[in-house]
Amino acid sequence: MNGKREKSIFICTKCGHNSGKWLGKCPCCGEWQSFVEREHRASKTSVSASQPVPLQRSSEQSLRRLATEIEEFDRVLGGGILPGAMILIGGEPGIGKSTLLLHILSEIACQELPVIYISGEESVGQIEMRAMRLGIFNPLIYLATENRVEAIVEIVREMRPALLVIDSIQTLVSAAISSLPGSINQVRESAVQLQAFAKENNVPVILAGHVTKDGGLAGPKVLEHMVDTVLYFESDRGNGLRILRTVKNRFGSTNEVGVFEMKEEGLVQVANPSEIFLAERPLGEPGSIVLPSMEGTRPILVEVQALVCPSTLAMPRRTAVGADPQRLSLLCAVLEKKVGLDMHRHDIFLNIVGGLHVVEPALDLGVISALASSMLGRVVPPTTLVCGEVGLTGEIRAVGHVVSRIREAERLGFTRFIMPKSNAERLLGQPGIELVGVATVSALLEVLFEG
Repeated sequence: MNGKREKSIFICTKCGHNSGKWLGKCPCCGEWQSFVEREHRASKTSVSASQPVPLQRSSEQSLRRLATEIEEFDRVLGGGILPGAMILIGGEPGIGKSTLLLHILSEIACQELPVIYISGEESVGQIEMRAMRLGIFNPLIYLATENRVEAIVEIVREMRPALLVIDSIQTLVSAAISSLPGSINQVRESAVQLQAFAKENNVPVILAGHVTKDGGLAGPKVLEHMVDTVLYFESDRGNGLRILRTVKNRFGSTNEVGVFEMKEEGLVQVANPSEIFLAERPLGEPGSIVLPSMEGTRPILVEVQALVCPSTLAMPRRTAVGADPQRLSLLCAVLEKKVGLDMHRHDIFLNIVGGLHVVEPALDLGVISALASSMLGRVVPPTTLVCGEVGLTGEIRAVGHVVSRIREAERLGFTRFIMPKSNAERLLGQPGIELVGVATVSALLEVLFEG
């Protein structure tokens, strides 16, 4: 009889914080009633430590990225998939995660490289039916239905594929943990084993993950810290566009986005998203302006719409979709103080058309222009676009990547670009488009509605 009882520890289901006793509130993430008990077993196995190596120039093979030839996907990763990388893709059910994963596998298999798709939710026949619908036929794509992480590691160790896809991480179970699939312990233990395998064998792994009602990835928050890259697959319910956004990337920028469109043949990458976002722009209507936004290194032209109408409420409404609501309130105060527009008696609604969320300061001039246009009932010429940051004193500050924004505007036929004066002075003599520099909000409105 074993006279020594195993010690229990308590783990937060939200962030993975450990405690020797149960706590009502997690001291790490502040979540209430989130601790679950887990039996702690001390490891008795011998451990062979890895040997340290001197810092030196990496080999060309270790730096070579695996390009999928899907430019929108490669862009958000920083140029392709690095060997041994752990990538987590999250999104709502039915948004197209599994479809995107099959497209990725197909493109890599076309390079004469074996790849494997392991599902814990669907049978091989169901996966084959989806691949048939997408027109994907390649004998180098291997399929398997398995949810035991130890068995998956053995399968992949023998096969040594160029890419492993797991759909989804919440379905995996490990024999080392006695809990149900999808629990915090199972998700974390499965991710640990897959991460160890990926790093030791230089096999990249893509994990599909479910999201909660709040829009965050299901499972412990520590899962996002363990992987190298976290991608979110988002959609605007009003159209077929899908936006792949980088939240974390150890090997590239976190500002890049990829744009896809869901069609009958599957996900189709959108090479010119600006044309899609501006396709239904109303002409001759006040409250609409075009802004050249930068998503990472990529310029995307988006329409900024504002609606300003008299309010009967003691506290008029301020609603922003795709932009920061606090920034909207700040810019309304600037318009009232520096230009004299009576904003505090009006309900104000702001919308970035197309489902994009713009966070860069260059959006300020677009918001100011759309608000003034709607408030005054004045129409902005359809071939005019604006870009710039607005300060609290009404000054207009310089922004970056102006040349890229100008080239995108010229490509789509815009003839007039209103920008900060400091930017315009450095870009004199740009052919094909008129550059107008403004230093204050008052000067902006004079130029915007002249004539």
